[in-house]
Amino acid sequence: MKSILQNISKHISLTIDEEQLFLSKIEVQHFKAKTILHNAGEICKHSYFVNSGLLRSFNINDNIVEHVLHFACEGWWIGDMYSLLSQKPGNLFIEVLEDSEVVLLSKENQEQLYFEIPKLERFFRILTENSLVAHQERLMDNLSLPAEDRFEKFCKKYPTLIQKVPQKQIASYIGVTPEFFSKMKSRMLRK
Repeated sequence: MKSILQNISKHISLTIDEEQLFLSKIEVQHFKAKTILHNAGEICKHSYFVNSGLLRSFNINDNIVEHVLHFACEGWWIGDMYSLLSQKPGNLFIEVLEDSEVVLLSKENQEQLYFEIPKLERFFRILTENSLVAHQERLMDNLSLPAEDRFEKFCKKYPTLIQKVPQKQIASYIGVTPEFFSKMKSRMLRK
């Protein structure tokens, strides 16, 4: 529980009693690799915090092509934000990529915590703002940067993932086909 409390303390300070109340509203679970935590078409009921392990969110289009939106390493949050906030069916899958310990915070408990510990609303607002900025930056990168530059940014943002994640998922994240990614990576290594 130390990890999630450290994550919160980056943005707000909780008293001991507030920490205990927060901890009473979360659930810690262990998941095996390849477990799907959330399916597209379902209403997202939780935010997920990664204590250890690795998760990803992705969508599958009509041509059965996966599009990776986000990776969540240790100390990161992940969820289907559209579905969680609107309480409408979402279009993302959330998958465990390696055995993981994950903290689940239900939408209901999160709302209750906003009432009981109002500064948590500030914490989650900051997370949402940071997520919005990161997504906008990624969208602009995908529109304006060549694939090599997008891959270099990926390597800087997720330095530990290069060896952990299949190349096809990295290719999907940076918006190229696995074949193009393989050729691009070979070209970059020759430089």
